[in-house]
Amino acid sequence: MNQNQATVWSKVDQYIAERLIEQDAVLDKVLSTNQEAGLPAIDVSAAQGKFLNLLVQLHGSKRILEIGTLGGYSTIWLARALPSEGKIVTLELDPHHARIAAANLAHAQVQDKVEIRVGKALEQLALMRDEGVEAFDFIFIDADKPNNPHYLKGALQFSHPGTVIVGDNVVRGGEVLDENNYDPRVIGVRQFYDLLAEEKRITATAIQTVGSKGYDGFMIGIVTN
Repeated sequence: MNQNQATVWSKVDQYIAERLIEQDAVLDKVLSTNQEAGLPAIDVSAAQGKFLNLLVQLHGSKRILEIGTLGGYSTIWLARALPSEGKIVTLELDPHHARIAAANLAHAQVQDKVEIRVGKALEQLALMRDEGVEAFDFIFIDADKPNNPHYLKGALQFSHPGTVIVGDNVVRGGEVLDENNYDPRVIGVRQFYDLLAEEKRITATAIQTVGSKGYDGFMIGIVTN
């Protein structure tokens, strides 16, 4: 990716947002709060957030599992797509991030739909199994990439036929092609693809994306049995 490409991609994202996404003071405030709190600027873009929102509406999801909360920006997009009785369980490792997210969710007035569980996601998933938490209709995986294959296995345990699973950052600027890349994040994504290719319970594809977040992509799959 050269600088000219990145500039064009960002400008197109801005063009899309200006024409198709209403100005939202709440979400703008969430992003500024995250920045002021020192959170990394790795939220989905506005266009990607609305994409997730539309997927939830199209699917008619009522229960969502989100693996990776950060400051709650994507959580808000997801929560706004739910019916009044809808519920999100979102998992966040960092207590500081979780506190910021809780404040952001309250500011967006969606806190009643969201349960934030703090701790290592794999440990939280194990606790949820012990608690008998019911399956989810929609699962968004957007946390540390080395654990992506483990998150997918956990997601499948909380799925039912028809559950939609979406994974973010599955292209990583094309680095997934490099078998000699030993970055744990790239290895995790490659293992994620390997598991998807082998797993008979899900049918999936991936879409490459460009924009203000650079060159990356989403995986989307449907649990079949």
